[in-house]
Amino acid sequence: MRENRIGLFSLEGRIYTNGWRDLFARGALIFFCMALWQKWSLFYAFFVLAFAWIIDGGFQKFSGLMKEPLVLGILIFCGVMALGLFWGDYSDTAQNKWKKYFILLTFIPFLSLLNKERLPWVIAAFLTGCFGVLLTGIYQWAILGGQGVPFFELSYLAFSAMLGVGIILMAFIGSTCRVRGVAILCWSIAFLLLFLQFNQSARGLLLATVLALLLLIFLRYRSQGKVFLGVLALIMTAILLFAMSSNVFQERLELVERDLNSILQGNYTTSLGYRLAIWDVGMHGIAERPFLGHGTGMPEIYFEKTIPTYKNGIYKNLPEFQRTSHYHNDWIEIGMHVGGLGIFALIFLLWSWFQTLKTHKLRVLGAVLICYIFLAGLADTFLLYNRIPIILLIVTAIVICWQRPITGTHNQLKI
Repeated sequence: MRENRIGLFSLEGRIYTNGWRDLFARGALIFFCMALWQKWSLFYAFFVLAFAWIIDGGFQKFSGLMKEPLVLGILIFCGVMALGLFWGDYSDTAQNKWKKYFILLTFIPFLSLLNKERLPWVIAAFLTGCFGVLLTGIYQWAILGGQGVPFFELSYLAFSAMLGVGIILMAFIGSTCRVRGVAILCWSIAFLLLFLQFNQSARGLLLATVLALLLLIFLRYRSQGKVFLGVLALIMTAILLFAMSSNVFQERLELVERDLNSILQGNYTTSLGYRLAIWDVGMHGIAERPFLGHGTGMPEIYFEKTIPTYKNGIYKNLPEFQRTSHYHNDWIEIGMHVGGLGIFALIFLLWSWFQTLKTHKLRVLGAVLICYIFLAGLADTFLLYNRIPIILLIVTAIVICWQRPITGTHNQLKI
């Protein structure tokens, strides 16, 4: 009798402990999705998420997580960036934006904690935050005549990047959903988001979105000749109309023309001129140390030291135009930090990201998302944007969990 009593108490204790852990893990995931939109709360959300992962047995599950290629890709990329500290000598006075690369590590506890039971709560929290930011951004543009979302500390670049992610996801769902009403709704949202993006001043991100969208159309409809041509014509018509109706887009095109004229006159203190100048200096820096780079944290300092003498000082006035904190290009930025080693680590990260989505039968989505990340990274340091890499990782974790079967595979999207 006494043994039965002890066994019963032990069982009840385990149930109570597991229930408490599950509740805390669910709360941590929800808090992380909601706290994502404010810097001060996001800081605490990282620690809450990590603590929930540890008490949920995260270290014991780590070997299973390593089966996801993206986990390995993130660990290798962050490991290479950390390794670069051994031959770097960065100053504490620098902005040290390179530390944002390690935010990618949050994918590990987030994915580990996510399961089918917690998934609806996470999706609801994530969509609530996205919807709130979107409404605030619309209000900022339509009512206040501004760009970005200052209330959530999102610049026009970060907001445009967020819109690009939303456009790709809505277009993907619209192109794969068999329910006609839902498909029309998703495409309508995608066009609305595209219209909003045309009214943000981020030229490079807009181009990356449009090209990624065209790739999606090609991959989804290439075997359906008439449907492909019809959808392509619809997309191109919408793009043309949005471009013609957007004063912001027209102003940015005029600015490009003025910037090119300034560059021809030897003046690089313009938006385009500054970007071409720092790319030039960055490529020069990579050529000096092509294998290991200048060390993590050093690119910003290298620029300040090099421009007074590089090419007879034609760029020496650039710090007065804008303080340099990065090289506006993911590949040049990584190459300056850790050279070819870092560039190969970045290639492996993108490849592993695609492999993870492909493994979960989302090959098309994987190809389009990686295309978007790659193209956006050619015009700016996309992986350093506030919260955008986290958004992409949350989306990736959600679709991975969604594709995991419960008892069969009837729920999966085989794309």
